[in-house]
Amino acid sequence: MRAPLSIIIPTLDAEADLPRCLSALGEGLTEGLIRELVISDGGSSDGTAAIADAAGALLVMGPRGRGGQLARGAAVSSGEWLLFLHADTELRPGWATAVLSHMANTPNRAGWFRLRFRATGMAPRIVAGWANLRARVFGLPYGDQGLLVPVALYHEAGGFPDIPLMEDVALARRLRGRLSPLDAVAVTGAERYLAEGWFRRGGRNLLTLVRYLMGADPERLAQSYSRRR
Repeated sequence: MRAPLSIIIPTLDAEADLPRCLSALGEGLTEGLIRELVISDGGSSDGTAAIADAAGALLVMGPRGRGGQLARGAAVSSGEWLLFLHADTELRPGWATAVLSHMANTPNRAGWFRLRFRATGMAPRIVAGWANLRARVFGLPYGDQGLLVPVALYHEAGGFPDIPLMEDVALARRLRGRLSPLDAVAVTGAERYLAEGWFRRGGRNLLTLVRYLMGADPERLAQSYSRRR
């Protein structure tokens, strides 16, 4: 029986983060879980491609933009399940067991990981707590929480839209009622929060989400988001 899982990681100049992300995937190989690794790159000018090649990944090149990159990665994948991860996300030990359990017990549902930040203190715990609450109560996990989805359900939901921002929310809304938390943790980078302030950054993210849910154009949201970075 072939391994069921394709892991898809969108990248853009990710050489600083990608090795840690890939290293954490080792237990998936040990468990016979991972069929392939797909790196969907948006035009990196650093060593990202070399890291992907050294890891034996399938490298897909295309225009910058996370939604499009994720969609292109999914399009070339052959697994029965897809796991979408950000390049600065590190899955904590036990993730493979949690994924296998989800596949066996809820085969028609998507799943997301509990979020933690690669930072210490009360502020990162509060922001991560809100993210996990948002995912559990409102069914809106973000991409830094990972997304595990059976390929049939992914296509039924229409896949990732090729938009510059909120692609994760767009797909999560189509998966509403078919999302479950995984019993494992994803640790993600906190650089932007540390640079801008935890609650300022969190407030901006919440405002952007509200504007999107109210019908704002993702292109305009992305322009506004970039200007304020």
